Amino acid sequence: MHFGSVPTVGVDVLTPEDFLLDVREDDEWAAGHAEGALHIPMSEFVARYGELTEAAPDSGKVYVMCRVGGRSAQVAQYLIRQGIDAVNVAGGMQAWEAAGRPVSDGKGGVGTVI
Repeated sequence: MHFGSVPTVGVDVLTPEDFLLDVREDDEWAAGHAEGALHIPMSEFVARYGELTEAAPDSGKVYVMCRVGGRSAQVAQYLIRQGIDAVNVAGGMQAWEAAGRPVSDGKGGVGTVI
């Protein structure tokens, strides 16, 4: 599946070992996120790009998520131009939550997607 020219997958193919990058804003992240995901808001992404290169696996894909898939597609496209094997996650955190995947509030509780 492609979102424009960006490789795209559904949440159904993601495994616990996959590297997730959440590019939603701080309030969205605080409300609920996928446990273990790296959070770098799209609005700060270029300035904080080094955090991704430090955290991402040397080989393998970076699965980029936002709320529904628009912002993550833009970030995935940017990463691909930087030579990173990035994939947009279609439906983002809304699809994640709808699929029954766990959403964390980061404090040990159940989060929600806003």
